[in-house]
Amino acid sequence: MNQGICYNARIITQKKNNPKDYQILNLKKGKNMKIAMLGLGKMGGNMAARLIRNGHEVVGYDTSQEVITKLEKTEKLIPSSSVKDAISKLEGQKIVWMMLPAGEITKKQIADLIPLLNKGDIIVDGGNSNFKQSVKMGSMLEEYDIGFMDCGTSGGVWGLDNGYCLMVGASLEVAKAVEPILRALAPTPQTGWLHVGPIGSGHFTKMIHNGIEYGMMESFAEGLELLKGREEYAINIADVTELWRHGSVVRSWLLDLTAEALKGDQDLDKIEPFVADSGEGRWTAVEAIEQGIPAPVLTQALQVRFRSQEKSKGYGYKILSIMRNAFGGHVMKKKG
Repeated sequence: MNQGICYNARIITQKKNNPKDYQILNLKKGKNMKIAMLGLGKMGGNMAARLIRNGHEVVGYDTSQEVITKLEKTEKLIPSSSVKDAISKLEGQKIVWMMLPAGEITKKQIADLIPLLNKGDIIVDGGNSNFKQSVKMGSMLEEYDIGFMDCGTSGGVWGLDNGYCLMVGASLEVAKAVEPILRALAPTPQTGWLHVGPIGSGHFTKMIHNGIEYGMMESFAEGLELLKGREEYAINIADVTELWRHGSVVRSWLLDLTAEALKGDQDLDKIEPFVADSGEGRWTAVEAIEQGIPAPVLTQALQVRFRSQEKSKGYGYKILSIMRNAFGGHVMKKKG
């Protein structure tokens, strides 16, 4: 099963003469570490569990005590009663990894962390923050000599078992400090993570990744709706998607998930044709406008999602909805 598009695990450092020029460094085997994970939802909880299973210690905090208790029991998570309590349980250079909703919640949490941390400590934002906001956060934390990493994270609800694709934006020093954690979260220590550049570049890369994802999903949705529309052929959509998984040039993880979802119900009569958008598709479209680079497929895929949020009967929208649920655990609207 194809699990992502990041295949080179490497740290890249800026050359002094040109900040846009990078050189690849050799990696050394990482050590076990102790970090704090703030936000133990679908992604954060699984990431904490994967780290623990790979020998790291994780102090966890979430607003849900039930989630903390469950992970403490099943994964030996070190529980904490508050963010302050979580930070107090770290020693030496403190690394705090956040998996929180983008926007004001993340901004406020970073501000609240500043008085709890020391010079040289590191904050990692692994959520889907806007890359421009990440640049601002990095600059602000630099004033306090606190390191910052923006880490675009892909892998959805399957990351616990299969690993995550990690797109890292940070200084060389911060990237090397967090390297053992990245190795444990990725599919293998050598593959699935990449230090793509300075602060902001990680979330920028993830934003473009999600824009591409929109286009791929829309293509599958339109094609499958066309297959279903030729009613006289009575084509079994579930069988076709399973067929395409083997030898076809369109085979992919998205196709794998779609085929699995359609095995139980190819008519999708109980699913509302409503497809939400998380925001990164919008940011990608804006970026295309700002750069003056045409991106009609990515932009149109976003517009189609807007259309689905109005009243519609489209089968293709239902396909998009089950794909989002399959890879990311996003809620599907069901009739009634």
